[in-house]
Amino acid sequence: MIHETFATTSRGLQHHTPPMRLYEKAKRLGIWNPSDIDFSQDKQDWPRMSEAERDVLLRLTAMFQAGEEAVTLDLLPLIMTIAREGRIEEEMYLTTFLFEEAKHTDFFNRFLREVVQAEPDLTRYHGPDYHTIFYQALPQALLALQTDPSPAAQVKAAVTYNMIVEGVLAETGYHAYFQALERGNLLPGQRQGIALLKQDESRHIAYGIFLISRLMAEDPSLWHVVEETMNDLLMPALAVVGDVFEQYDPMPFGLRLEDFIDYATNQFNKRIERIEKARGATLDEVYRVTQQAIEAGDA
Repeated sequence: MIHETFATTSRGLQHHTPPMRLYEKAKRLGIWNPSDIDFSQDKQDWPRMSEAERDVLLRLTAMFQAGEEAVTLDLLPLIMTIAREGRIEEEMYLTTFLFEEAKHTDFFNRFLREVVQAEPDLTRYHGPDYHTIFYQALPQALLALQTDPSPAAQVKAAVTYNMIVEGVLAETGYHAYFQALERGNLLPGQRQGIALLKQDESRHIAYGIFLISRLMAEDPSLWHVVEETMNDLLMPALAVVGDVFEQYDPMPFGLRLEDFIDYATNQFNKRIERIEKARGATLDEVYRVTQQAIEAGDA
């Protein structure tokens, strides 16, 4: 496809829009280097922990590691779809999105290599429900955009990626991981990286909610795609959380399954309510609600 015009020399960039606000936050908060994190204390803490404590952290890390690699591998079709639509502000933000997912992949790999000194093959920690989400549903939804960039396909991809993978699994997992380390005052380098990573992920989720809401405002009938995708994936996603807790009795670090199921459910419900309200809303209303969320720190 050849270019007929350029936004920057015809209408100019729309700096007031949610994607550009997220882009500004990404430039300010997202430039951190995993190689700069000091793991010296982490290397001392790791061998002092119990076998069960090390195993649950290794299990979570193996799940995070593959999950971050998966989204790094699978994200490009969404960026290409947005680019083909000429949405330069959204594409500019999405360039940071891909960079950050790659950075997260680098971060966990460095921890596994330098602190844990783990064996290369950790796939034993990926159970059937994890396979359903990361090995099947995520690549299927995102790679489908290569041949079907329709609004319905975009909604399915964003619900799968931003609402389920990031909003339920990653956010809940990082919450559990950080809580475990914080309670024991353990692995300060890893805690620092997780805190920085959580900031990145909050912006990703904010964009996903914006994208789904924008598409819903343009075509309210797409709500059925949201419902179908949620019905297919929410229970397997929550089961991934449950699968972790089933492996340990007692669970190390005093973590409780119900706390994290409640956390995941509350976060999910809060966001799905915003998306449902976009049905029949104007684009201006979607922009306004998203801006308010960003300003309130929900990104």
